[in-house]
Amino acid sequence: MASPRLETFCCPNRDAATDFIVNFQPVFFGAICIGSASVSLLFSILQILPKRRGYRRLGQYPLPKPASSSRILFIISICDILGCVGIIVRSSVWLGLPSLVGDISTANTSEVWPEVFCVGSAMWIQLFFSASFWWMFCYAVDVFLVVKRSAGISTIVLYHMITWGLAVLLCVEGVAMLYYPSISSCENGLQHAIPHYVTTYTPLLLVLLVNPILFTRTVSAVTSLLKGRQGIYTENERRLGTEIKIRFFKILLVFFICWLPNLINESLLFYLEMQTDIKASELKNIRNVALITWFIMGILNPMQAFLNTLAFHGWTGLDVDLSLQPRRELAWDSASTSLVTAGGYNTMVASTLLYQSHVQEGKKLTGNGHHQPSDAVSVLSEGNDPWLHSHVGFFLLL
Repeated sequence: MASPRLETFCCPNRDAATDFIVNFQPVFFGAICIGSASVSLLFSILQILPKRRGYRRLGQYPLPKPASSSRILFIISICDILGCVGIIVRSSVWLGLPSLVGDISTANTSEVWPEVFCVGSAMWIQLFFSASFWWMFCYAVDVFLVVKRSAGISTIVLYHMITWGLAVLLCVEGVAMLYYPSISSCENGLQHAIPHYVTTYTPLLLVLLVNPILFTRTVSAVTSLLKGRQGIYTENERRLGTEIKIRFFKILLVFFICWLPNLINESLLFYLEMQTDIKASELKNIRNVALITWFIMGILNPMQAFLNTLAFHGWTGLDVDLSLQPRRELAWDSASTSLVTAGGYNTMVASTLLYQSHVQEGKKLTGNGHHQPSDAVSVLSEGNDPWLHSHVGFFLLL
């Protein structure tokens, strides 16, 4: 799981609240983390692997290059997977080598490798989950810009600079403040711990607070487009808007479920940290809730990888295609995410078929191999405005 307490634990002179929470049933907690992260890792990889019956197998329907929002979803899954790998490695070492954890103490000043592994594994987990948060924020920004006709394929480079730059910067800055003047002799006091917690939870809070606003504005903009471009708002168009709302809702729901326990747990531990005696009887209920949310975090944090793939693509099935086959691709210009071309707007609805949706498209094959578009996609070809069709198709096929 991802918590700044795991990095605080690496300090030999860690605070009482961190020592209390991390040392409570460490074997059971480590087993929970390994189990949850392993299941999430396995199924998330299974979800993003190509499938035999997917869109990729259709020779008459070449696979186009993905738009930037599609790439962002794939990168989010990769960050989640790498975060799960870090959780599995860290928890496995803690369970297999309990003496390594025991060597992290003020009494042992000669061995630095336990602290090095503790800090390195904690930074790995924080870096990739933090990057996942930043990419989630960029996804909300990108889909909003698509509607506003402001996004381009070149923005993916900017997103890379923002997400990885901020993730690395905040991770290094927080750790540097926490482990000052050295790993073996961390400085006590909240003035060193608080910056570390702030750098950890800033991207998380950004997604929790800003993404719902961006998604809401995106849905409103799409609804306005459906109404304004044709002058009517039919039942089919209303259904398209509902599908987009459900998609965004699932993404936000997964994020809230997986990370809200972290905020509750950190608030409780921060309160305990300010008490003179955290073992006082009047604090028993707070300690119990902190322990409960701690174990919930161990289960839900790694599960984000798998749950995100379900929110992004739905269940893609088990028919994995591991064969390497050359495939033809459409001739592409420098089309943007919003399908903007040099001469206006790209009218090819097929340009919105993204590679993450190949499984869903494969499910719409008839018995004789002919491709039958879904009702939502069929609606896009009923009107006379290809720009509107391609934009709404982008959301449905993302």
